[in-house]
Amino acid sequence: MKKWVLPLSLAAGVLALSGCGGASEGNVIATSKAGDVTDMELYAEMKDKFGPQMEQALQEIMQKKVLSEKYEITDEELENEVKTAKDQLGDQYEMFLAQYGLDEDGFKEFLKLELLREKAALADVKVTDDEVKKYYDEWQPEINVSHILVEEEAKAKELKQKLADGEDFAKLAKENSTDPGSAENGGSLGWIDNAGRTQFVPEFTEALGKLKVGEVSEPIKSDYGYHIIKITEQKEKGSFNELKDQMTKELKESKVDTEALQTKLDEEMKAADVKVTDEDLKGAFETEEETTKENDAAKEEK
Repeated sequence: MKKWVLPLSLAAGVLALSGCGGASEGNVIATSKAGDVTDMELYAEMKDKFGPQMEQALQEIMQKKVLSEKYEITDEELENEVKTAKDQLGDQYEMFLAQYGLDEDGFKEFLKLELLREKAALADVKVTDDEVKKYYDEWQPEINVSHILVEEEAKAKELKQKLADGEDFAKLAKENSTDPGSAENGGSLGWIDNAGRTQFVPEFTEALGKLKVGEVSEPIKSDYGYHIIKITEQKEKGSFNELKDQMTKELKESKVDTEALQTKLDEEMKAADVKVTDEDLKGAFETEEETTKENDAAKEEK
């Protein structure tokens, strides 16, 4: 899904340690006949082993504190995000959480930070009604997509004929598809939204634009091999008035890239007067420009 698994785990650990309080030598968190371990010892060990990830964990904790002061995430918004994830992952949702050692509460904490970042990034983005209407006219509703991927064109044609003769798509996908992620799920790629269509290779995306629900494509060649694609379901497209808020949000999101998001987060941290007192983590909130200046200064000193 995203890039957050290790940083999120570390953030949870650091957050727990930050709430321990106590003397500078730390509180005892484990004992043995050979000696005790304190939270500060664990903290120092984590910094030593996971330096860059610790900086990212600190960023996440501080961003959540700062952005929560300015932007509100409602329970409804959070639940909607969880529902979206469940819809996309389907039967794999529990496996997904287990794979990364998360429970649903931990996943919600991540989603809350993502929503806070999103609100901050979109706060200053403007779109006109004409832009929104044009976006709506071109927008396509979610589709549930399955595919079978094989290496040889002859094999793809053979499977296409079997499907035409009435054989089960899911069964053939499990037995023949070389895409392991979808094969075990009968070829299912899950629900694909408007933006998600463009995440596939161009040939695949083009085919999705031409297929009708229940129709099976001819073998589609890509760099990965030959795809046989089927759209199993499609959601209805609501009216413009029904979808205007969603369209406005999606259009704004399309205007924000990673660089713009980072610039906005840097501005929010600067406005909150964030300062890092731990020397080992002082670079956590430095901007790229500040880091470049420090590196140039260090080179001049040499």
